[in-house]
Amino acid sequence: MAIIKVIEVLANSEKSWEDATNNAIKHASKTVKNIRSAYVAEHSVTVDNNQVSQYRVNLKISFQID
Repeated sequence: MAIIKVIEVLANSEKSWEDATNNAIKHASKTVKNIRSAYVAEHSVTVDNNQVSQYRVNLKISFQID
């Protein structure tokens, strides 16, 4: 039986939500091994001068514990 743990990660990007998601996985994978999936729980943006300046995601990352 596998044991799966879930952590919550916040990430941002100036390009897109997809890029923010990729940034989160890339950064988390530096210390978290066996990542199996990620669930985007929330999207948001910051706005400066009536334009989107950052895309933000709140991810739930699942990984298997050895």
